[in-house]
Amino acid sequence: MGSAQHTDRLTSYAHGGGCACKIPPGALESVVAGLVAAPVADPAAPLIVGLDNGDDAAVVQVRGDLAVISTADFFTPVVDDPYDWGRIAAANALSDVYAMGGTPVVAINLLGWPIDRLPYEVAAEVLRGGRDVAAAAGCHVAGGHSVDDPEPKYGMAVTGTADPARLMRNDAGRAGIPLSLTKPLGIGVLNSRHKNTGEVFPQAISAMTTLNDRASRDAVAAGITCATDVTGFGLLGHLFKLARASGVSAVVDAAAVEYLDGARDALADGFVSGGTRRNLDWVRPHLDASVSEDELLLLADAQTSGGLLVAGEIPGAPVIGELVPAGDAVLMVR
Repeated sequence: MGSAQHTDRLTSYAHGGGCACKIPPGALESVVAGLVAAPVADPAAPLIVGLDNGDDAAVVQVRGDLAVISTADFFTPVVDDPYDWGRIAAANALSDVYAMGGTPVVAINLLGWPIDRLPYEVAAEVLRGGRDVAAAAGCHVAGGHSVDDPEPKYGMAVTGTADPARLMRNDAGRAGIPLSLTKPLGIGVLNSRHKNTGEVFPQAISAMTTLNDRASRDAVAAGITCATDVTGFGLLGHLFKLARASGVSAVVDAAAVEYLDGARDALADGFVSGGTRRNLDWVRPHLDASVSEDELLLLADAQTSGGLLVAGEIPGAPVIGELVPAGDAVLMVR
């Protein structure tokens, strides 16, 4: 845990928390629509994964057997302990590389800090948390960039490598393949409860700081070619993007989805973020569901540093559904 002391709770400086602060998915797609397939004069290397399907990271192929993966992720405080926030933000940023089937190599810090309101010692704890998680991942942290910001933000830009023939992409799903999820859901509602009450949930911190490295290696070793990570758009949002990009539909067995202890109680007590509700509103026109609204909110819960959603089976990950031929609904929840 961090040792730096400050008077106010760290989450009180943020209008939201973690990946629930993302720009709504529908709005984001309209913002970047004009950037898709923009021409580049004499590129140094071919782009093999870009903006087209909203995948987890960009990928360029620098030679026949080597691809370079590039991503960035940062967000407002999701917990009050600065060291834990740093660890969570780093694990979340590294996850984009793992979701592509890659290995993170080097990261640089991205820090926004209210210099007149929060001590620099607190910022140092945030950076220490990020450094420690990156070190556990075998990833260098080499500098970064900081700005004076009225709302604290932290994350990383990460560069990784992969075999271009063994990438995992969100557009490579095929009908008949099972879907596996490598971490339980419920992080969002527990973080909302923490922000509103100050209650600490070690199970949520443990989930958010667990790297997706093993799940990624297992998936690549199994020959899996389709995956994404589950973060701010929730399971339903990220699965919608995967199924849409792959030209298939997806069925979710709601009873097979695992949740962190306390998640259902947090939902029942009303700790649902605006980001979660926006996620559900976004997918609802494409959704055929026979479960309750509460169940759908949990499935749309905005995760921070969630697990990998894999089209295939890997050890230790429950199968939560399958991809099926494209139908009237992109998503079906039973």
